[in-house]
Amino acid sequence: MRRLMLLRHTKSDWSQTTADRGRPLNDRGRVAAPLMGAYLAHHALVPDRAVVSPARRTLETWELASKPLAGLIEPVVDERIYEASADSLLCVVRDQPEHCHLLLLVGHNPGLQDLALRMIATGDAEARRRLAEKYPTGGLTVIDFAVDDWSVVHPRSGRLDRFVVPKMLDAPAD
Repeated sequence: MRRLMLLRHTKSDWSQTTADRGRPLNDRGRVAAPLMGAYLAHHALVPDRAVVSPARRTLETWELASKPLAGLIEPVVDERIYEASADSLLCVVRDQPEHCHLLLLVGHNPGLQDLALRMIATGDAEARRRLAEKYPTGGLTVIDFAVDDWSVVHPRSGRLDRFVVPKMLDAPAD
């Protein structure tokens, strides 16, 4: 089995003087990221590998979210995740090494939401409805695949295990 987790960066600042890639997290984002990390730790959702967009807000999200995981996972920064489509993200997923059973991508919308909806065939119907409606900053999707190799993961082959947003954990979301 392979488990894919998709984490959208937490809330960031908008500035006319800062390029999109350089946007930092705002106060809400700095609160939500460690809460999402604590959720991962509490539910034993510790990734074997964390692949992160090079944007500042995604790197900061993972830095803060990984602290409750005792800093066990160094991020792998992958340029392909920044402004990626669902197709591009699926290529990233399929390129992961065999030893990785639990993969986390930290990225952006709309790519993460599109990928999640494309990959799900079954699972929690209420979570799927919420996922289709909105993918807030800090949102986490967990999808299970009955395969032994990432390279054979394909659309409509996953089971949605859960969709969790910071607001569910008493953290601010958008």
